[in-house]
Amino acid sequence: MSVTDAGHSFDPTILREYDIRGVVGETLHEADARAIGRSFAAVVAEAGGKRVAIGRDGRLSSPKLEAALVEGLTGTGIDVIRIGLGPTPMLYFAVNTLPVDGGIMVTGSHNPANHNGFKIMLGKKSFFGADIQRLGKLAAAGQFPQGKGKGKVEDRAVLDSYVARLAQDYRGKKPLLVAWDAGNGATGEALQVLVKKLPGRHLLLNEKIDGTFPAHHPDPTEPENLEQLQELVLTQRCDLGIAFDGDGDRIGVIDGKGRILWGDQFMIIMAREVIEARPGATIIADVKASQTLFDEIARMGGNPVMWKTGHSLIKAKMAEIGAPLAGEMSGHIFYADRYYGYDDALYAAVRLLSIVASGGDSLAALRDRMPQVVNTPELRFPCSETRKFKTVEEVRARLKAAGAAVSDIDGVRVKNADGWWLLRASNTQDVLVARAEGRDAAALARLKRVLAEQLRQSGITPPPGFSA
Repeated sequence: MSVTDAGHSFDPTILREYDIRGVVGETLHEADARAIGRSFAAVVAEAGGKRVAIGRDGRLSSPKLEAALVEGLTGTGIDVIRIGLGPTPMLYFAVNTLPVDGGIMVTGSHNPANHNGFKIMLGKKSFFGADIQRLGKLAAAGQFPQGKGKGKVEDRAVLDSYVARLAQDYRGKKPLLVAWDAGNGATGEALQVLVKKLPGRHLLLNEKIDGTFPAHHPDPTEPENLEQLQELVLTQRCDLGIAFDGDGDRIGVIDGKGRILWGDQFMIIMAREVIEARPGATIIADVKASQTLFDEIARMGGNPVMWKTGHSLIKAKMAEIGAPLAGEMSGHIFYADRYYGYDDALYAAVRLLSIVASGGDSLAALRDRMPQVVNTPELRFPCSETRKFKTVEEVRARLKAAGAAVSDIDGVRVKNADGWWLLRASNTQDVLVARAEGRDAAALARLKRVLAEQLRQSGITPPPGFSA
């Protein structure tokens, strides 16, 4: 049974491809959280469900948003299990291990302190794309299920069982000296419990959860956010350093020489372990990853698959084809090998430490043996919502007409004798994303000139460093 209330309209900018995200007090309000709860309740009831797990990160706005969300769910007859403060993967763990029919995490992820949002699961699957847009339509229509009374709320602590599950897969054979930077994000408490279960010495930075992020912005893909960790690794002569984003689903890695390993670099190390245990295993990486990663997976006897960028898209593809491991340049690492198939930075850290602590080589030595290429970081530059996808379409059409070797899985990725370059439209921001990789500096310069010229032909100013 359903009742019709006054509809609720969301700011159109908050209903994103992979989650719901906005600026608290400007584009995102408690009324939105309440409407999300009521709309998602309709979806859960439609699927025959009746119970949802709810978690929250450490942002100052998260408790009130969580309370409004729970109010919206229970007001429509859905029961709620509140797991409390922790990282997003802890919510994923709860959905996979508790008798619930979905889950919602209140989190602003790696965004600034005044941002917040919601990551959603229906059953054990990601809820994204058209599903999120449907919540907006349900809210606007104001048609919500009416249960037989108010839903029940149960508080259940899962942090200890979650951390115990993380530690279960540690298989290292020698103690390590490890530096950790929780970035004042939602992993802080879980990290403190985890390191007590691991051998070796562990030095913790910014482990106190603080929604103002006083030390630095909680995004390990930005080099300046890793400087504090790099200094600790070098001064204390650590074997490696591990950093997390604001909600603990993305990992950053520093080797013993203080160098950053990007997602496609430490994925080579992780892939090797999985392929050795599962010869021929399919390993997924996103279109922004180095060609070296795909080549190395094939060389080691695995089956490399390139797929679209986006944690929800990767998880869906992983489940579809049964891949035991997947990763993104952004530091989302997904293990279905001995784990549940979602992105969990703490779990990825445990697996990486196990590899380093089981072999004779340091992480720095493993990095030094990787094939050496020259590439740009991921470059993001402004382009309007109405223009960004059209620009990519124009570039794709010109390249295909010219007979270029183009992959259009996600944007355009062009491969030639010099290397490759990528242009794609972000699904979450009004930006274009570019990256290029060459066999040497001269090859990279040529690739960048080709990309810059394609952008100019579409009336777009190339990003800094890409001009001919």
